[in-house]
Amino acid sequence: MWRPEPIVTELALELVPPAPPPRSEPLSFFALLRVLASNPLEAWTNDHFEKPIVPGGLSVAPVMVVSDPAAIRRVLLENWENYQKDWLQRRVLSVGLADGLLTAESKQWRLQRRALAPLFTRKSVTAFSAAMVEAANAMVERLRRQHGQIVDLAVEATRVTLDVLERTIFSDGFGRDPEQIRIAMKRYFETIGTLNPFDVLGVPRFVPRPQRWKLRSTMRFFESAIDEIIASRRRLLTKDHERMPQDILTLLLEAVDPQTGRGLTERELRANILTFISAGHETTANAITWSLFLLSQSRQWRERVRAEADRELDGDIDADRLVETRAVIEEANRLYPPIGAISRQARAADKLAGRPIRRGTMVVIATYVLHRHRALWAKPDVFDPNRFLPGARESIDRFAYLPFGVGPRICIGATFAMQEAAIVLATVMRNFDLELAQGHAVWPVQKVTLRPRGGLPMLVSAH
Repeated sequence: MWRPEPIVTELALELVPPAPPPRSEPLSFFALLRVLASNPLEAWTNDHFEKPIVPGGLSVAPVMVVSDPAAIRRVLLENWENYQKDWLQRRVLSVGLADGLLTAESKQWRLQRRALAPLFTRKSVTAFSAAMVEAANAMVERLRRQHGQIVDLAVEATRVTLDVLERTIFSDGFGRDPEQIRIAMKRYFETIGTLNPFDVLGVPRFVPRPQRWKLRSTMRFFESAIDEIIASRRRLLTKDHERMPQDILTLLLEAVDPQTGRGLTERELRANILTFISAGHETTANAITWSLFLLSQSRQWRERVRAEADRELDGDIDADRLVETRAVIEEANRLYPPIGAISRQARAADKLAGRPIRRGTMVVIATYVLHRHRALWAKPDVFDPNRFLPGARESIDRFAYLPFGVGPRICIGATFAMQEAAIVLATVMRNFDLELAQGHAVWPVQKVTLRPRGGLPMLVSAH
């Protein structure tokens, strides 16, 4: 296993955040299994960061790791119907999320996407800004009570994002204490994010996976909470339809296929509610966490974000005016993307980056690799939010930067997440100085999403 290098190197104002050094040679098959189970980020080689396409293989399917923007355009946009969610990704996400927007295909996916789209228009998301400010201020109050103490800001980031969800798209709450939800979600991602060798080897799904047994009580907790949320809303629906809040639950309950009149099944309802509770807070919380860490290491950008927050956070809040704050978040999402890889399986033969793709090939677009690819980025391992400021951002190839995916299956909540992260980050930086806890080494670990190993303990000092 790779050992962390020094936490950070800053020379001539260039900040190089911690990351596993690429390997000079590919791992043997069994060594690869061990690394995939512990931290897949530590498996990548120099070739992956230098070549447009790198072949590989598992025991049950050929693999192509693709970093060529034109090839990515073909997989995710031009010929996207030929590339479906692959068997390994579906198996990893099958616990609780099967039949939800994240994993659904074809007509099932189109119905769900169409039903939820009105909640995530720019106009709707902008209307949520006041609630996001309230959640950010509540986080500030919690941190003020811990002035001068070591606080795990990764935990605080998950708390604030769950708070935002309760104030916006889950207006009846989660049916449980948010802290219970946070702890259950942490357990959930840690379990499903550990890649089981049985899955990599293609062992049939009916063969028991001991790690999945650990999730039984967690899934029962989620199921009971979600059933209560649905039952409560249905009671309201029968009593007073006019007062139904236009949130995720209402849109899901009222969704029907325009051709068949079919609504969502109970299984689909549960899967989508769990999808939005999990994906709606986990990825945004990680973006906030990594942004806080990076700002704690860069005085220049810390001062710039703080100055912008002082200018823009009084009066009406328009997150679009937080230009430098958003640039920091986008750079954090480049270095530590919310999802480490997007994978698809070819339904028919194709050609990508000059190479033939056989039917059944797993095509992996490793966003972590893509965002640090030496052919696509200048100084790819350096923290430099200038890349995303107006005048520079326009030069970035749309298919070289994919924190939220692209094409028909782009993350439906991308605008929501960026607005929320910008408001929270600017609010926190305006009110606090943050210093990494002495002796703590930050190290990125991929467990479905990218998290800092051991959280982000920081000394919090209020202004």
